[in-house]
Amino acid sequence: MNFEELGISAQLLKAVYEIGYEEPTPIQKGAIPPALEGKDIIGQAQTGTGKTAAFAIPILQLCKKGTHPSAIVLEPTRELAIQVSEEFNKIGKFKGLSSVPIYGGQSIEHQLRALKKGVDIVIGTPGRVIDHIQRGTLNLDRVNIAVLDEADDMLDMGFIDDIKKILGKTPSARQTMLFSATMDNKVLDIAKRYMHDPVKVMINVADIVVPKIRQIFYEVREDEKIDALSRILDVEDLSRCLVFCHTKREADRVALKLKDMGYSADAIHGDYSQSQRNTAMRHFKNGTIDILVATDVAARGLDIQDVTHVINYSIPQDPESYIHRIGRTGRAGKSGIAIMFVTPREYKELRLIEKIAKTKIAKGKLPSSKEVMDAKQQSLLDSITSVMEKGTHSNFIPAAEKLLEQYAPQECLAAVMSMAFGGRAEHEQEGEHESMGPAMSRLFMTTGKRDGITAKDIVKTFTAEAGLPFSEIGRITLMDAFTFVEVSKDYAERVIQSIDKIMLKGKQIRIEKARERKRS
Repeated sequence: MNFEELGISAQLLKAVYEIGYEEPTPIQKGAIPPALEGKDIIGQAQTGTGKTAAFAIPILQLCKKGTHPSAIVLEPTRELAIQVSEEFNKIGKFKGLSSVPIYGGQSIEHQLRALKKGVDIVIGTPGRVIDHIQRGTLNLDRVNIAVLDEADDMLDMGFIDDIKKILGKTPSARQTMLFSATMDNKVLDIAKRYMHDPVKVMINVADIVVPKIRQIFYEVREDEKIDALSRILDVEDLSRCLVFCHTKREADRVALKLKDMGYSADAIHGDYSQSQRNTAMRHFKNGTIDILVATDVAARGLDIQDVTHVINYSIPQDPESYIHRIGRTGRAGKSGIAIMFVTPREYKELRLIEKIAKTKIAKGKLPSSKEVMDAKQQSLLDSITSVMEKGTHSNFIPAAEKLLEQYAPQECLAAVMSMAFGGRAEHEQEGEHESMGPAMSRLFMTTGKRDGITAKDIVKTFTAEAGLPFSEIGRITLMDAFTFVEVSKDYAERVIQSIDKIMLKGKQIRIEKARERKRS
């Protein structure tokens, strides 16, 4: 079946093919035709299966331009609201309909101006939609279509009352579409209460996700996980990697350890402000960081292209979470790799995941030290070759010629490679510390382990009180009575001014630049 056979208008077809879609996905094949007939739809499909177009195309075809919204789409997070709005604008490029995302964390004045001009389709988070309804700036009396996207996530996040209020403001004769990765009782109750004889389109996520994704697990003890992760990161050819952890504390610890080891990594979880999440996401999308460590809750609504690897640092707590996690790689027909760490006590959970996901996860052997070193050397050789091909090394030729007057060429190149590996090698030996980079400042704080302070407390305090981006925090060294923290030099003074003399866990702390350490 192609898009023409779905009954899509010429204007939408032109945009669909211009975007690069070749043929409809299973959820699109199942949902678009009955939706175009005005029927209510229940679609079971996760992010990455093409479900946005499955409801965007019918809405754009059925809605007409007017002075009030004729469709509303509810999303669980601001990230999804923005992404879905962008998709509507792409697909509706030649239709002339206007859509606007409304969500918390953005100036409400901007949204008020957009709504006042008149919009045809509103895509928003439940809380901000309720806010506009109460202000009288959003009228849903003429809404013909309502969509609940990622319904299971919205209900898990406690939006049930908001959803009921919003749907209660729309005409009872409206068309309703509900899309959810899972169909638990809460989702089915909403469907039963607000939908009329819905058409059910159930897509087996395992059939969609698994074939495109190579799945591997490694048996490792808990205390071996960081070492195992670093070996994999060194050997695998990755461009963007998502690492999933159970808890916020674990996500912070893993991200900080990776940064200490020299990887470009950051973390997101529920304790991070929206601004911090946005910064981390922007850095991940534009390639400033390669590795994003996340909890399941924080990863809701993430729709990032070209994620090559998903690593389950901690085994998912249920099979559905596993499918959600690994579905974030292998998008848009591309291949992906899903890796999972399994401790000797977790084989029961592993077998349950395989059973529910209807898949077989192969057991892998962690790369050896020699394989890791070989991969590092090859990466360095590739980098050197790239520099020579670009011709950006010419300024260093005179210095190289001086060295070659005293040493053999292979000795010189080996020394350069040794220097390149030196920093990482030091990190891999527990208890050793590398010297700070020139862009970092070392701060001294009058609080430590004895006061019950943890690295997480310090990260949270620095980000909340000083507005310091997580990515600008380096090594944190906790001692019994004091702590050393490395931060970007650009932020050092701001941190000192913001943190000095504040109360932390019942104690007033002082912070200043650390004295230079004497070298022997």
